Amino acid sequence: MPIVIDRNIPAYSVLQSERIVVMDRERATSQDIRPIEIAILNLMPTKKETETQFMRLLSNSPLQVNITLIHTQSYRSRNTEAEYLGRFYKSFEDVKERHFDGMIVTGAPVEDMAFSSVAYWEELVRLFDWTRSHVTSTIFICWGAMAALHHFYGIEKRPLPQKLFGVFTHHKVHFDPPDPLMRGISDTFHICHSRHSTVRESDIQKDARLKILATSHRAGAAVICNLDHSQVFVLGHMEYDRDTLKKEYERDLQKGLPISRPFCYFSGSSDDKIEMNWASSANLFYNNWLNFVYQTTPYRLD
Repeated sequence: MPIVIDRNIPAYSVLQSERIVVMDRERATSQDIRPIEIAILNLMPTKKETETQFMRLLSNSPLQVNITLIHTQSYRSRNTEAEYLGRFYKSFEDVKERHFDGMIVTGAPVEDMAFSSVAYWEELVRLFDWTRSHVTSTIFICWGAMAALHHFYGIEKRPLPQKLFGVFTHHKVHFDPPDPLMRGISDTFHICHSRHSTVRESDIQKDARLKILATSHRAGAAVICNLDHSQVFVLGHMEYDRDTLKKEYERDLQKGLPISRPFCYFSGSSDDKIEMNWASSANLFYNNWLNFVYQTTPYRLD
């Protein structure tokens, strides 16, 4: 929420120059307040766990956030019962006439496939294009980020020699004034990653329409956005619970898949102790994003 202070106090111009949202009392008394509308396109097979993770982050705000859950119509999940989807989810056709303050597009376990081979790719492309006119700011996660970077900017998804799996140290890329999405986040922070593909940092840097907000020596560019923040790309998983990587690790072991112990995740040699060192930056990031869309979207969404 914005801070309300006298326009003539020196701090007003200083905070504005730092892109901190301030408001004078005249504007504050005339401001209309409404709930913020957020859509989540959930492409994960573990829909119940994924929706809970994102709702937990979005709830940590003084704003009233209305959530609309969306599933693909051209492909129905085999891991979530149809009754559950019919009760709690909408299709793209159901919401395409609506406008939203923000949207989250999750990752999906289809990294090894060419984008055009994904069963719901054509539907996803229509939704991607729709976000440009109907959503103030969209966050694309992991595979969703790679898919959106490919569709909008022609940036290729590159296979990794082995799965990038664990908790990795990241560094903010500094701007003057600071980027509003990274405000308050420490210069060094952590993000979980679990993926077989990546995008090259050099490919992103070649496109003047994009900027890198955070990068990692091991994981590469991790937080990217376009210049007006209407598109945000997060290659990792800030939303993960304490035990999400552990469950993925145990699942892959049971399936006999080649998997290494998650990097810098377990404390010591025990698989029972987990140091959750990514939660504070995740909450800050999503609070910053909610505040950005709240301040940017007009009172009338349409």
